[in-house]
This record gives sequence, structure tokens and C-alpha cells, in this order.
Amino acid sequence: MISMILVAPYGLTSTTRFIEAAATLDGVNVGLISHEPAGILAERMSSDTRARIRGFAQIDNSFDPDGLEAAVRQVSADLGGRVDALAAVLEPLQESVAVVRERLGIRGMDVAEARRFRDKSLMKDTLRQAGIPCARHFLATSVDEALAFADTNLPLVVKPPAGAGAVDTFRVDERSQLEGWLASISPGAPSPQRPVLLEEFVQGEEFSFDSVTIDGREVFHSISSYSPTPLEVMSTPWIQWTVLFPRHIDGPEFAPIREAGPEALKALGMVTGMSHMEWFRRPDGTIAISEVGARPPGAQITSLLSYAHGHDFYRAWAALNAFGTFEPPPRSYAAGAAYLRGQGTGKVANIEGVEKIHRELGDLVVEARLPSIGQQKSSSYEGEGYVILRDPDTEVVADGLRRIVSEIRVHLDQQEG
Repeated sequence: MISMILVAPYGLTSTTRFIEAAATLDGVNVGLISHEPAGILAERMSSDTRARIRGFAQIDNSFDPDGLEAAVRQVSADLGGRVDALAAVLEPLQESVAVVRERLGIRGMDVAEARRFRDKSLMKDTLRQAGIPCARHFLATSVDEALAFADTNLPLVVKPPAGAGAVDTFRVDERSQLEGWLASISPGAPSPQRPVLLEEFVQGEEFSFDSVTIDGREVFHSISSYSPTPLEVMSTPWIQWTVLFPRHIDGPEFAPIREAGPEALKALGMVTGMSHMEWFRRPDGTIAISEVGARPPGAQITSLLSYAHGHDFYRAWAALNAFGTFEPPPRSYAAGAAYLRGQGTGKVANIEGVEKIHRELGDLVVEARLPSIGQQKSSSYEGEGYVILRDPDTEVVADGLRRIVSEIRVHLDQQEG
């Protein structure tokens, strides 16, 4: 039997899907470490999953390697005294999990590899040294350094070195904007202890490159497109956005990322695992890699992978961690998600257009989570709900996504401004 421990601080819906998928694997004993009590997590799982969890530890801070190590040792005793795999879905956990792997001799990504994925400045230094296209960047440790970089690189993007996706990221078009933001942050920042990452604002279309690597060799990849870009989504709280998985991704328009993507993962040290890469295609056709996470994708993208390929990628991720195996499935469908975001603040007061969309697109819908009246506005960029479509024809899905974001309106009970 394989003993695998999953670190899941919170029992979010998406995280629970990975836990339940792991619990279905034959030949695997699953242990769980969480910030939440076992009883609360159990309420979100099926009875079969609960029965298959062989060990559990509640922890105050799973991002602290010392506390996490103690919890792993505790759970390992319930699993027969050994741990074959230690895994986590959340981006911020990857480095602390790697520290514990090294300390306890558990196979998987080590600390140096995890840091290259987690530290976005180190990531881009590594990619640039390997000759892989990425956005120009600078890690500023003082106000003067930040302003000097801005003087020759506007517009630019400001982000924390250990950010994930577009979280805590914003665009700067003028020097005065950066001056104002630098004056508003904690005294003494930026500093060598609290640097700020400044990056070229790349104009163009944004995509993802999701892949599976085994023993340093890419065995699977998928490409999807964002509309609009995640940065615009983060800076415009009401805008509704989409992710599209075209059915065919082997055309010449994607040749540059099919070449650069695996090379980037090799340079960063990916050995065996699932990764999520965000990249841009400029108007002149050149590309720039933005960020890479050594983890499965969020924002329902793992579900979209599953629908496009007719293959459970939640279970595939669990099996990859447990056994180091993956069977690449064919891409039989186009798929896409439309994210529903409320107009205003407060709670959901009214939803328009759902019945019309159901009449027009009901046959295409494979999954949906619609906002409910009285629901509090979400703090996540995913918004208050989503609708996932699937069809063999890419244009059918793309048109359906456009219809959803143009027709469905989620109104909140307080107007902004």
C-alpha cells in the first residue's frame, strides 16, 4: 500500500474534490492535515471518503515547516509509520511541503525546485538565463530602485515576489501612481527583507499552458485562453470573464509555447508533477511566459481539463502523486467556463438572464454553480458563480460563453460609488 498525506488548510469545494479523488485510489492509504477540525471537513465529504481517510491532524499553520513536520509525523503513525507521498494543491504551500519532504526523505519536489516556482523574481531570472522568453522584471529593494526601473519601463505591473496568478497584482501607467503606492505601503518597504517585483506590462492575448511531467519529460499539455486577461479581471471587480479550451491545439499559432513551455519547466526543475503556466502572445506573434505554478490549476480549470478530455484530472493528479503515473487522454471536446460576478457590493439581490441562457444553451451546460439570492459577494476573482459548457465544436462553446457573460447579470444590493 502507498501512504499519501494531503495538506489542505481549508475544506474549499475545489480542495475537497482533490481529497475525494485521492480517496478513490486503490492501493493508497490517505492521510489529511488541515487547519479545520475533522468534523467540519467531514461534513463536506461523502461518507465513502470519510471512511477512507486513515489519518488526520489539525494544525494551526501548515505554512510553518516545523509545525507541518510534526503533523506529518503524527499522521504517518496512523498510516503504518511511513509516508510515500506528501502533496498540496495550494500555491503558497509548495515550499513548506518541500521542506518537510527533504527533512523526512519523502520523494517529490525539493526546496530548491519549489523556490524557483514560488519566487517569481528567481523564476524569471532562471528562465531568462535559459534563453526562454519572459517579461522583463526587476526586484526592487528600495524606493529609488523601484522608481528608476519605472522611468524606463512604463507601463509596468507591480506584484509580490511570492504571488499566485494575478492576486495582489496591479498595473502602473504613470510614475506618480507608483510613487503614491510606495508611500502607502508599510514604512521601510520596499527593502531587502520586503522587496517588490516590478515587471514589464505585456500587451496581448493571455493563455495558460497546463502540463504533466514525469521524470523530467512532458507527457501531456493543454492550452486555454483567457478573456479578458486576469489582470483586467482583478482590476475591474464587476467584469465577467471566460476561459476557453479550444478542441484543437496542435496548430502553428501555438507552436512557440509548445516549444517554450517544456523548456521552461525543465529549467525550473520540474521532475514529476502537474503545472499551470500563464503566458502572453504579443500582437507581433512573439510570446512571453508570465508565471508558472508547480500545482494543478485553480478557477475550475482542472474541471475544464476533465470535461475537454473526458478524463478525471482530479483523480489523475492524485494518482500522479501516489504512483508517478499518468495516461495522456485525447482531447475530444472544446470546453469553457463563464464566471458570473456581481454588479455592486453587498449581497446578491437579483439575477437576470438565466432562463434565457438555459433555453438557448441548456444542452451545452455540463456544470454550473449559479448565485443564490442573499449570497454575500465573493472575495475571489472567480465571482459569485460559474457555468461550464462543452461541445465538439470550439466556436459553439466560444459563442456560448460570449452569450452568457453578455446576458446574465448578477445584481448586488449595494451600488458601488
